[in-house]
Formats: sequence, structure tokens, C-alpha cells
Amino acid sequence: MKRLIIFKRLIIFLILVPLWAAQARQTADGFSVSEVPDSVFRLMTGRSYKKGCPVARKDLRYVQVLHYNAAGRELQGEIVCHKDIADDLVEIFRELHRSRYPIERIRLIDRYGADDTRSMKANNSSAFNYRVVAGTKVLSNHSYGKAIDINPLYNPFVKRNGKVEPAEARRYANRTARFKYKITRGDLCCRLFKQHGFTWGGDWRYSKDYQHFEKK
Repeated sequence: MKRLIIFKRLIIFLILVPLWAAQARQTADGFSVSEVPDSVFRLMTGRSYKKGCPVARKDLRYVQVLHYNAAGRELQGEIVCHKDIADDLVEIFRELHRSRYPIERIRLIDRYGADDTRSMKANNSSAFNYRVVAGTKVLSNHSYGKAIDINPLYNPFVKRNGKVEPAEARRYANRTARFKYKITRGDLCCRLFKQHGFTWGGDWRYSKDYQHFEKK
């Protein structure tokens, strides 16, 4: 009987060791996925995670990634997203990091008071935020954690009527101009997101949201 118990414990240990090792590697290289930590959820509560949010905390994930800015500085980024896209984001950002694709900053939008305009003006890339689409009563896909905005100041939302959001990004609405952090249809960022099943706001027929990628 004692031998059987020892044998069972050994089997469990042998199963868990590779999982522990994989988790250690994932954290050690700067890329990780976890449930939303209490400290992070406290920051989110009343900001990006408001009363009435359609997504349960257990369905959200806290993702850490590494990235480079345009000056070549390596930075640690953090994202909250839906669990359905967490692994996609790790794979995408790992490849962007490997290729030194420039992203200025990736911080939780809660560090900007969950204010989308403030976050965009800071050129902050972010995902989850319980909010409506600007100028409507329709929930954004950011509310479900299934959308992400990349380098938003340089890749603004250009409405059909010509209005640009954020307003400070008007000069970057001219997509024929050359400037840093610009996302184009053929660049690595756009291609990677599309390969993972995301759609790009730059492909929309009328309004164009060049910063925006979403997966339904």
C-alpha cells in the first residue's frame, strides 16, 4: 500500500515538473499569461472594470510582454485581455520583440484613469477597457477584452466625416506620409495579427481605425 502511494506521488511529480518548467521559462523570458492578480484587479476596479462589465474576472488574463521602442530601448509591457486571445497576444508580441518592431509603450489603461483619450495621446497600446464606442451607446470590443490598440497616437481613428481621434493625431491621418510607429497593411504587426485571426480597423470600408485589431 505504501509503495502504491509513493508510486502515485512519483507519477504526479513527473507530470507536474514539465509544467513547472514551462511556466518558469515563460516568466523568465519576459512573456507570461496568468489570471488577473489581486493587485492588478484592485487597480482595474472602478476604472477599466466598472459595474456592469459583461466579462467575469475569471475570463480575463494578465499578459506580460517585452517590446522595443523606436529608440531601441527594451521595455516590459502589461496587458489585460480576454482569455481567448491571451496566447495569441503572447505569440504575436514575442515575434514583434524578436524582430524589434517598435511599440512606444504598453501599459494598463487604468494607469491613465481608463481614459481612452489620455492613453491614446500618450501613444499607449492597450486592450481591455469596459467602454462604449466613441459617440455611440454600443459596447466596444475592448469591453470584452478582445480588441487591442497599437501605437494609437500615430495610428488614429479617422471617422467617415474626417474627424480624427485623438485630435492631436491629425497629422498622422495622412497615411501616405512617412513617420515612426505607423502601421500599414503589409507591415509585420498587421500581418501577425491577421495570421492569428484578427481583423484590422485600417481595412474598414468607411471609417478607419489604424490602431485597432480585434478578434470575435
